Amino acid sequence: MSAPRRVLAAMSGGVDSGVAAALLAERGDAVTGVTLKLFCHGAAPGAARPCCSLEAIEDARAVARAMGFPHWVVDAEEVFRARVVGPFLEDYAAGRTPYPCALCNRHLKFGDLVARLDLLGADVLCTGHYARLGRDADGAPALRRARDAAKDQSYALALVPYAALARAEFPLGDLAKDEVRGHARRLGLALWDKPESQDLCFVPAGTRAGEVARRLAQGGAAADGVAPGPIVDLAGRVLGEHRGIVHFTVGQRRGLGLSAPDPLYVLGVDAGTRTVTVGPRAALACEGLETGAVNWLVPHPPAGAFRAAAKIRAQHRAAPATVEPAAGGGLRVRFDAPQLAVTPGQLCALYDGERVVAGAPIARAVRGADAA
Repeated sequence: MSAPRRVLAAMSGGVDSGVAAALLAERGDAVTGVTLKLFCHGAAPGAARPCCSLEAIEDARAVARAMGFPHWVVDAEEVFRARVVGPFLEDYAAGRTPYPCALCNRHLKFGDLVARLDLLGADVLCTGHYARLGRDADGAPALRRARDAAKDQSYALALVPYAALARAEFPLGDLAKDEVRGHARRLGLALWDKPESQDLCFVPAGTRAGEVARRLAQGGAAADGVAPGPIVDLAGRVLGEHRGIVHFTVGQRRGLGLSAPDPLYVLGVDAGTRTVTVGPRAALACEGLETGAVNWLVPHPPAGAFRAAAKIRAQHRAAPATVEPAAGGGLRVRFDAPQLAVTPGQLCALYDGERVVAGAPIARAVRGADAA
């Protein structure tokens, strides 16, 4: 008989990552569980969180005990602060709305942990993401959507280094959420009915803007993000004053502090002038966007223009578009039909059918004549 595969299983303490590790252990793989400690628990913001807490570490450890495999806690606080929290705050101070989960996947789970595979003598990294991995004819990995469209997390994985996919495994890619909970219950895992985390692990639930403002207020030039500034309409008329651009994101309707006969939405945030521009919902429509540096998830990126479906936020339905190279190593995306609330800082993931082709941060929205 051949030796069992050696699997390093990333375990957040939630039901998904716990079941992913447990299923591989049940199959006969030699699993080692690992939970990343992302901040000092004594200084963790807010109340206990469903993930990244002492309770979560103990929940992950309990799964390992139940399934008979070892579990370790790895201190990743420094990497997390530098690669995820720092850029998150910088983006908000610059008037962008970041998507930190993509950076965490890139730098922590599929960066730091993949780098540890050889050190720990492991062959494969397993996570609880809802996504699938296929293979091209030549054996190259292909990241695909999960079978359960409602739980699909391929968007959040679009910045993962392509080389890391060759050593990754997503055991939940063909399962629905109720099936995952069913496996947890069948295997006797106490977390089978544990609630899901719905917000950022390093920000208390429901207090994102306030927490960002608090942290930025402690730091130098970035404090401009919490300084007051004007709220203007499309004609440049001042409608009011805000208490910091970190409280606003493109597409936002509530919390503007304005009285108007018709609903107003945030159309843009200018960090240089600390100006928030608002207008009618129709003005949110964008013909396209431009991205920053691209993370390709295909072995041979296209040299010219190509067709793709572009997903511009986690809950967005990917829209057909034409994509072409842009200056500075980014991409220019032109939608077949205008899309609402293209938000700088969010992730643009490009799909060819079920496959993720590339991912890149949105640098700017393209409207009107600029889209030609």
